[in-house]
Amino acid sequence: QVQLVESGGGLVQPGGSLRLSCAASGFTFSSYVMSWYRQAPGKERELVAAITSTGISTNYARSVKGRFTISRDNAKNTVYLQMNSLKPEDTAVYYCNADLRLVGGTRYNYWGQGTQVTVSS
Repeated sequence: QVQLVESGGGLVQPGGSLRLSCAASGFTFSSYVMSWYRQAPGKERELVAAITSTGISTNYARSVKGRFTISRDNAKNTVYLQMNSLKPEDTAVYYCNADLRLVGGTRYNYWGQGTQVTVSS
């Protein structure tokens, strides 16, 4: 049974920090690209950050570059999102995503249930 369980969300003041975690189980975590997405009320879900299966390469949305850091621990089947210098516009539900695309076109894609991040004074 595939599971992605996010944790670490909450209420934080502008300028503060949070660290999100996503614990994975039920699939070969080390083979998957892992990503964090977010969705604010009334807006479409957007990619925040992604990290390759080995952790060598990362990619960030322009709006979070320099403030957020994605990392992974393949021994613990966990991906993290360190969020610093948080702004009110970072308020959203944050989702963990696992993605694997095989030669031939088969794709495996899983989502977590999301964790709320609220940035407000």
